[in-house]
Amino acid sequence: MSPSPPRGSLRPRPAAYVLVLGSFLLLATRVTGSKGDKEPFYLDCVKQCVRANCTGARLRGFQSAQPPYMALTGWTCRDDCRYQCMWTTVGLYLAEGYRVPQFHGKWPFARFLCFEEPASALASLLNGLACLLMLLRYRSTVPRQSPMYHTTTAFSLVSLNAWFWSTVFHTRDTYLTEKMDYFCASAVILYSIYLCCVRTLGLRRPGLSSVVGVILILAFTSHVSYLTFVRFDYGYNMAANATIGMINLLWWLCWCWVNRRTLPYWWKCGAVVVLLHGLALLELLDFPPLLWVLDAHAIWHLSTVPVHFLFYSFLIDDSLHLLNTEKAGVKLE
Repeated sequence: MSPSPPRGSLRPRPAAYVLVLGSFLLLATRVTGSKGDKEPFYLDCVKQCVRANCTGARLRGFQSAQPPYMALTGWTCRDDCRYQCMWTTVGLYLAEGYRVPQFHGKWPFARFLCFEEPASALASLLNGLACLLMLLRYRSTVPRQSPMYHTTTAFSLVSLNAWFWSTVFHTRDTYLTEKMDYFCASAVILYSIYLCCVRTLGLRRPGLSSVVGVILILAFTSHVSYLTFVRFDYGYNMAANATIGMINLLWWLCWCWVNRRTLPYWWKCGAVVVLLHGLALLELLDFPPLLWVLDAHAIWHLSTVPVHFLFYSFLIDDSLHLLNTEKAGVKLE
């Protein structure tokens, strides 16, 4: 199993995907190992467990007794050995008065059914459900004729896809789910830039927003290709997402400032920006999971759930305003 990206101070992680104005904090550097998985006792424990339980008749016995949901999510005998030895090692550390160690770049979590990180998986699911609920409300409230209708709907679908993969990744950390979580987070940031571009420039100059869209697609393709076929460089990944995140942030804030006197709902967009950045600071906390379930990353994801409602309230107000402005024959801002 591919080691999971570090958490806490080791890796401020990705994903306030709804508007993701500050989600560059999500994609930081990754360490190749942690104290726990380098511990000789842990390594020897895994080695002996695999030798005793993961071959021949014992392996067949493990597979026949394994619940179907564990097999479907790819849990192997070796994975189970790592999980059991992790907790044995944690017990020894605590008994000797040492701090809880991290394993493969993250804190030890109590597995629930097939969920490796139950709280983060639940929080990602709740974010996805909030996004879906507000998308349905947007589509039932805003007529299709609104200038931003299709762009906003597409943004919501990109966000839903990102939250889906975030849920899958926190359910089961593998090479594929990790990469999909990273790439989909980057896609949302880039599409948020496109959303901002269409809102600020594209309504008056559609050709310009199309050019920006092509540039963003090429940037995303190059980004994913490099990380997939050349080298998965976590430092580069962090720098790239920090750059596009800052562009996104400053662009939206400038729009809010320019329209603060003419659009009474501008504050909703500004509040979303401030909230996402303020809540992202939770990622900087670094502590072992409470009850072995709730860590800083899960708390951050849970805290972003209400932001969806405020953001879509802004999108609804703005889309209706643009529609009414267009009907009145007034030049769009």
